[in-house]
Amino acid sequence: MTQNIYDQEDFFKAYAQLPRSLHGLEKSPEFQVVRSWLPDLGCDFGYMCRWVRENGATFVHGIDISEKMISRAGEHPEYPGIRYSIGDLETLELAPNTFHVVYSSLALHYIEKLPALIAQIFKTLKPGGAFILSVEHPTYTAPRNPDWIDDAEGHKVWPLDSYLLEGSRTTNWLAEGVVKQHRTIKQGIVLPFCL
Repeated sequence: MTQNIYDQEDFFKAYAQLPRSLHGLEKSPEFQVVRSWLPDLGCDFGYMCRWVRENGATFVHGIDISEKMISRAGEHPEYPGIRYSIGDLETLELAPNTFHVVYSSLALHYIEKLPALIAQIFKTLKPGGAFILSVEHPTYTAPRNPDWIDDAEGHKVWPLDSYLLEGSRTTNWLAEGVVKQHRTIKQGIVLPFCL
């Protein structure tokens, strides 16, 4: 069973006196990192850029390969301290030892040359920096023909095939011919530690 030391009176009283407990995120050490400069790789419509700027980041650089995404993100001039630019993450070059945080949400499963990008990201991080990311789950990128089907009993199922076969998958998601890169969970976890 997981230890619940927080309900012990002495521990709880001491915990309640920590700066974070007394003052919330304003005194949280990890929140201070968000206040630094950060790039958002695959920034989409710029929602995260605006959120971290609203929450104290001094500068945010949103990068996306799509001119339309960057145009939509830039429709919010009320957010100074955000720069948007068109960029291909596979050829991206960032200055070394620059950022405390690099962020990317639901973009890396489109990147074929992911090891090179990961190396670039770790090079640009300051000591103790963090790379925060999310990707499409491999159970969705694995199938050669991804689509829900009905089984013999009429239940909706997601057929999982070709999981261990990494590489490109062409799907029809919102439009025909969307190319994603399938990687196993193991590859996604191990890759950053192999650089």
